[in-house]
Amino acid sequence: MLKINNTLTRKREDFIPQNPPVVTMYTCGVTVYDDCHIGHARSLYIFDVMRRYLKYKGYDVKFVRNITDIDDKIINRANELKANWQELVAKYIDRYYEDLSSLGIEKAGYEPRATENIPDMIKYIQRLIEKDFAYVSGGDVYFNVRKFSEYGKLSGQKIEEMEAGVRIAPTELKKDHLDFALWKASKEGEPFWASPWGNGRPGWHIECSVMSQKFLKTDTLDIHAGGRDLVFPHHENELAQAEASTGKPFAKYWIHHGLLTINGQKMSKSLGNFITIKDVISKYPADILKILYLQALYSSPVDFSWEKMDEAKHAYERFVILFQKMDRKFGKDASKQPDLNQGDIDKFIEEFDKAMADDFNTPTALSVLFNMVNECNKILDDGQDNRISTLKYLIAAIKQLGNVLGLFFTNIGEEKSGTWITAAVAERERLRKEKKYKEADGVRKMLEEKGIVLEDTKEGTVWRRKI
Repeated sequence: MLKINNTLTRKREDFIPQNPPVVTMYTCGVTVYDDCHIGHARSLYIFDVMRRYLKYKGYDVKFVRNITDIDDKIINRANELKANWQELVAKYIDRYYEDLSSLGIEKAGYEPRATENIPDMIKYIQRLIEKDFAYVSGGDVYFNVRKFSEYGKLSGQKIEEMEAGVRIAPTELKKDHLDFALWKASKEGEPFWASPWGNGRPGWHIECSVMSQKFLKTDTLDIHAGGRDLVFPHHENELAQAEASTGKPFAKYWIHHGLLTINGQKMSKSLGNFITIKDVISKYPADILKILYLQALYSSPVDFSWEKMDEAKHAYERFVILFQKMDRKFGKDASKQPDLNQGDIDKFIEEFDKAMADDFNTPTALSVLFNMVNECNKILDDGQDNRISTLKYLIAAIKQLGNVLGLFFTNIGEEKSGTWITAAVAERERLRKEKKYKEADGVRKMLEEKGIVLEDTKEGTVWRRKI
């Protein structure tokens, strides 16, 4: 039974969807005014892993992830660049999808844009006004926080504790400093849409309440997920709007991931430590970044550094070396996927499943994969020919379970080309046999400078390209 730490109840609970095998899942997506950074990558990736695991367990996951394409940040960035805001949005949506592709993360079932759903938001706001949970003031519409008696239940705060966290500064238009905007009257030069209250645009919070329920076709989601920084005020406000509108629980399970720092500091352009997904992928395969993320519980913070990326790279190379050993020993047969019903590997599959069922414990699940690598190397190195069948089952299981973690082991496989490299390796072998070790080391060094790694094995010297 999968157990999830539920932010709403502050308890670890059995995961019981409302209409199994269907699971409805919504995550807050990106605001498209700049390139996605590695904090976005962690969020996009970890929720993709959760979706993959749920599908692995037989659930039919209906997954929605929104795109915020109208927001103060977008307007400000467009003004700063003297650009058309729609062209800015189109550019960064394209770059967002490039990032998803480079990370090997599938699109959600729906990725609705806020601007394409404004009529539904207007209807939603009208309903809140009719139910006396919202009021019109000077062309704005505000949610009346004190009318919703359970406000604060997600973040665990009392009304008196919330003032410091309010995103929108108090104005003379609001009845209460905690009230937040559902609709914002347009200022001169800003994009706007017509509404019963005048020209304007929706507030940030309303879009998620509307689009999650609309595209998942339910008033109550099974899972609502996002970063820990969104608990208050964004998710608190989403919950208040939705439950005030429907009178039903908005989401059964709330899941929040920990935040990311860079060498112990908050990521910021002003600090010069703003690292985009494209920056990382230009230097490392996506699987290496994923391994860095998998080494921490999703709910814990992650501290990024290039040194830690190199450590993750060394860990990843354990897969590279094993798979290339398999290619050398079995050739194309190594890639065949046998049936995984094999007694010798059941313990690994059970350990992996136990870890993931424990609130998506990826550090332990990843360690199971490395234990499987160790077992494979033991069989290969000890020449246990009576366990060749087990070896192939293990390799197939590593790839299958790795896929659950979104690891695709790209850039792995024996090089079949490179005649000049093969010739250089043969020349080094000749020099070693003639005890010309200095010259042999010179060949190795030359190959290393060209990105070729040599490994001396009982079966001779083999080579691979550096990752």
